[in-house]
Amino acid sequence: MTKSSDDDLILTTSNLTKEFKGFVAVNDVSLKVRRGEIHALIGPNGAGKTTVFNLLTKFLSPTRGSIHFNGRDITLEQPAQIARRGIVRSFQISAVFPHLTVLENVRIALQRTLGTSFHFWRSQRSLEALNGRAMELLEQVGLEAFANMNTVELPYGRKRALEIATTLALEPELMLLDEPTQGMGHEDVDRVRDLIKKVSANRTVLMVEHNMNVVAGISDTLTVLARGAVLAEGPYAEVAKNPLVIEAYMGTEQVTETHGA
Repeated sequence: MTKSSDDDLILTTSNLTKEFKGFVAVNDVSLKVRRGEIHALIGPNGAGKTTVFNLLTKFLSPTRGSIHFNGRDITLEQPAQIARRGIVRSFQISAVFPHLTVLENVRIALQRTLGTSFHFWRSQRSLEALNGRAMELLEQVGLEAFANMNTVELPYGRKRALEIATTLALEPELMLLDEPTQGMGHEDVDRVRDLIKKVSANRTVLMVEHNMNVVAGISDTLTVLARGAVLAEGPYAEVAKNPLVIEAYMGTEQVTETHGA
């Protein structure tokens, strides 16, 4: 692979640091996320992964360092500005409306792109005009057969697929997935991993994950965090063999399986 130019970088951080009353949660993290790639931010629990996401989406302000998106400094911008620029985050805990149907959840996300998110008094006809696009998105994530089901009835893994559909509805330029397989059984993990690979076509994905098996085979680049700092970075095959990474995961299921791969 030839070395990409800076024009290929969609998101960069420089010396990103976050301290909480003397505790350094994120320590001097410099990321380079390339356009069109799946970039995984991985590490053991407590490594600082979600704090980095909170810094990127401005739910936290950095103690030091800078963040650039498409070459523009966004370090001091607010969460709403970040979202308007096309950085859209899917949260660890499923963030959907449980008592609306699957279709209605996607339709609400589509309304946000029209600036009518909370216009619940809009005519049924105007809302139904969004149904075609909503069904297209449900088909992308394999949920078309569940369109009229109340979301509360969906299995957990399917709820995460719905959350990805609502994220796609916002047409993100950079899609941030925060622990997308957390708490899932093997079957759901495999389904969501394959789904991420599918929806990443023509998009950039930055995902936080703790399980190296989830990102194996779908990630272009892995950045490994430990105790808030970058421990290693590179393709999966290279990172999985790094002694520092093996030590950081020390005997966990993920490393054992990785060694067996």
